[in-house]
Amino acid sequence: MTKIAIVTGSTRPGRINAGVAEWVLAQAQLRGDADYELVDIADFNLPVLDEAYPAGYQNYQNDHTKAFSAKIAEFDGYVFITGEYNHSVQPALANAISYLNVEFNNKAAGMVGYGSAFGVRAIEHLRGILSELQVAHVQKTGMFSLFTDFENFSTFKPTELQAASVAPMLDQLVSWTHALKSVREESLAAV
Repeated sequence: MTKIAIVTGSTRPGRINAGVAEWVLAQAQLRGDADYELVDIADFNLPVLDEAYPAGYQNYQNDHTKAFSAKIAEFDGYVFITGEYNHSVQPALANAISYLNVEFNNKAAGMVGYGSAFGVRAIEHLRGILSELQVAHVQKTGMFSLFTDFENFSTFKPTELQAASVAPMLDQLVSWTHALKSVREESLAAV
């Protein structure tokens, strides 16, 4: 079965990102169309990028990088959860993604954003990062407002309208993960 990771985007104490990721995971698991798993970047204790070689070489020196690489490589697709910080992607997520390269190639991704402007600017920046890693990102996006989808700006309680934005993204993501599997298989056969 297709494996899709729901990837957190924050490592901060008291983060609201984990609540959004857990909610997305619960919604995705109800579908039965893929094997969904939460990947919490906080579990890998990734410092600011500390590898000597570019990620494309996969010449990882640190155990935290090797563990993160092995986990990310298991999946056919990803849902990245990002809040908007300074009109961009959360710093911890950008750092975590920067550790790897080949592990993401020719795979699909969906995105869920949140913030004062629904995380739209963070999502647009994330699209650029993922494009460089040869990740096919789907057009539909889950979007949530800090003002209407969080109680006291801390507890995730999505409105019905915004909660409905996640299903179309997952529909596209599942289709694209299946399509890109054949691309990866063709690449391996060519080698």
